[in-house]
Amino acid sequence: MAQTYIAFLRAINVGGRTVTMERLRGHFTELGLREVRSYIQSGNVFFSTEEGDRAALTARIEQHLAAALGYQVPVMLRTVDEVAELVAADPFAGVEVTPELRLCVVFLSEPLPEEFVLPLRDPKGDWEIVGAVPGAAFVVMHLRKGRLGGNPATAFPKSYRGQGTSRFFHTTVKILNAARK
Repeated sequence: MAQTYIAFLRAINVGGRTVTMERLRGHFTELGLREVRSYIQSGNVFFSTEEGDRAALTARIEQHLAAALGYQVPVMLRTVDEVAELVAADPFAGVEVTPELRLCVVFLSEPLPEEFVLPLRDPKGDWEIVGAVPGAAFVVMHLRKGRLGGNPATAFPKSYRGQGTSRFFHTTVKILNAARK
């Protein structure tokens, strides 16, 4: 039976590494993935496949994108149901949202190390990791003079061997809604 995935890509259309969404969809189609669609320019791709081994599928996508684009693109695959559960869990319940805060989900390739104690605050006050589940961490970003002071995907200790890519929580909700269409 076919499974619909959302691929959250890191390093797409940032730092001079640009690719059109049309071309990005083409790379996924070249892999034999079906019903390929994208959402906004930050590397969110929806597709269906009957391939059941998520780790192998992730590796195949990463290898294909690296060969096609000339740089590494870490890929975090989630099913639509997994993202729906994450959104429904309301991971930022109790956080008073102000104009100086941004709520972010960091999709993770590996679970956080056991010694990682939450909540964790950046010494400079740029971010606070308020919670985590096996596939994601929840980060409150503090704006300084209207700008983010850091990237929430870099908030993890050196003992973390995985990758992460962040999306604003409200964008994650929009991505989920688009994937369901």
